[in-house]
Amino acid sequence: MLPRRTADELDAMRDAGRVVAQTLAVVRAAAVPGVKLRELDDLAQTAIREAGATSSFLGYKPAWAPTAYNGVLCLSPNEVVVHGRPSGQRLKEGDLLSVDCGAIVDGWHGDAAITVQVGAGSDDDARLVTATEEALAAGIAAAVPGATLQDVAQAVDAVARRHGYAHLPDHGGHGIGRSMHEPPFVPNRPQAGLDRVRLHAGSTLAIEPMLLAGADRYRHKKDGWAVVTADGRRAAHVEHTVAVTDEGPVVLTAP
Repeated sequence: MLPRRTADELDAMRDAGRVVAQTLAVVRAAAVPGVKLRELDDLAQTAIREAGATSSFLGYKPAWAPTAYNGVLCLSPNEVVVHGRPSGQRLKEGDLLSVDCGAIVDGWHGDAAITVQVGAGSDDDARLVTATEEALAAGIAAAVPGATLQDVAQAVDAVARRHGYAHLPDHGGHGIGRSMHEPPFVPNRPQAGLDRVRLHAGSTLAIEPMLLAGADRYRHKKDGWAVVTADGRRAAHVEHTVAVTDEGPVVLTAP
């Protein structure tokens, strides 16, 4: 069973989500050719701090990670799908950058991601980003009381298939609330057993499609964090924190 968040708890998560949205807007505007990934992370750190929030990511160390995370953003350019770490790498014209951000307000988390074309992007990249955003919108629309996680996964998967894109395997969204990552795992394609996890008013999920322009194979960089497409082709990643309500899905990380 997914926890049922109260109205006050959803309001607190909305506060965290608003900080995430504001931070992503700052980073989107600053993601131009020549800027360093570390400089974008510094901007995000300032935005989160000035909003009176703290980062969900900084110092985070899941069991599989070799080190604690060193930034407040995951910055994943081009063939890096997710979990790229801030560094001195400079963005170039035509890069494709996934920006993932999490923030905590009063103990409640918000988590969202965008994918940005740097400078004059290509039509191929634009189609990939549009399809990934469409998949996210479909997953959100499926998150209604009485639906199951299978319904959400099928909605996301149908968009990816229609556009001819692969998913990042073994990765997906998650429950969210007092912790950034809570059960259940929220896959982006149908799996056995998902129809037994039913959504109800007060459920909160982070839904996050990760679509690949090439094959659905990946590897990790030597840092143990960054997930990279095996064929070197590009990927897009978007995410929102969503509340299931009797009035329909509410995006808690919307601006």
